[in-house]
Amino acid sequence: MTTRPQAVVLRALGLGDLLTAVPALRALRRGLSDHELVLAAPRAYTNLVRHAGLADRVAHLDGKDGVPRALPALGPEAVDVAVNLHGRGPASHRLLQRLAPGRLVAFHCPPVHAGAAQWDDEEHEARRWSRLVTVEGFPADPAELAIPGPGPGDSWAAGAIVLHPGAAAPARRWPVDRWSALAAGIRAGGGRVVVTAGPGERPLAADVARRAGLEADAAIGATDVMDLVEVIGRARAVVVGDTGVAHLAAALGRPSVVLFGPTSPARWGPPDRPGHRALWAGRTGDPHGRSADPGLLAIDVPDVEAALTQVVNAPGPPPTSGRADLPDGLGAVPAASPR
Repeated sequence: MTTRPQAVVLRALGLGDLLTAVPALRALRRGLSDHELVLAAPRAYTNLVRHAGLADRVAHLDGKDGVPRALPALGPEAVDVAVNLHGRGPASHRLLQRLAPGRLVAFHCPPVHAGAAQWDDEEHEARRWSRLVTVEGFPADPAELAIPGPGPGDSWAAGAIVLHPGAAAPARRWPVDRWSALAAGIRAGGGRVVVTAGPGERPLAADVARRAGLEADAAIGATDVMDLVEVIGRARAVVVGDTGVAHLAAALGRPSVVLFGPTSPARWGPPDRPGHRALWAGRTGDPHGRSADPGLLAIDVPDVEAALTQVVNAPGPPPTSGRADLPDGLGAVPAASPR
């Protein structure tokens, strides 16, 4: 019995981070088709990785807030290729070097690693990792962001406008009263509203639904990211802050309005096409701040209503596969990245 060589890819970050790395992961799968591709990523995304066919298996690694201290046991096979899609180094480079790979694919970081690609602080996240693997011999299209939608079946939430008020940091959370006003306005206009929640966000979603006078079951708490795939993938449109669900809407080809505050859309924005709108006041700040960013507060309910009307009425059906052009020329700003 011949054992396939291992290729280990490190991306132990959040949902949006995983989805912006999809083009690079697709390129690695094509270029390393004779390898077992192991993705070191949070356990919470195992089912999504399998659904999207991004790796042969997932090595569970929960290190969302920085560089993990150690990698999990990967099996007896030697690691032929290790790929750092986690950060710029040196810490993440050193972590992969402990595997003694035959080859390390990573950004240049002297004196730890003499890579062929240089890090660019102002680059869109999907372009960054696509460029790295392309320079290293695995041609990637940064617009290859799509993942498969939900399988066949009916959902009571199909065709609804989905609002996702949560975000990892308060700086990126639009106020509850604005979310509820938006929801009430959509309902008054004859639209159906579903409010989604990630882990720990169910009370927030329920509060938005209650204030808007929605039905008790209009707030949906996701116990697994595939719950969100089911709802987002069948939505008429999605309104969301600068968080992972925004990238999920883009990956599933659903029209979206994304509310940006302290971070420029040039770094994390949705595809540049009629079915997606990024709202941003042009200010920058701390994306991890403890209160709503002033730039985010500059976006009011009528701004979002107008953008939502535009994306819902955009010509042609939203894409469900293939390329999705990325935003450009929006004045990117440097942002911290795991090392």
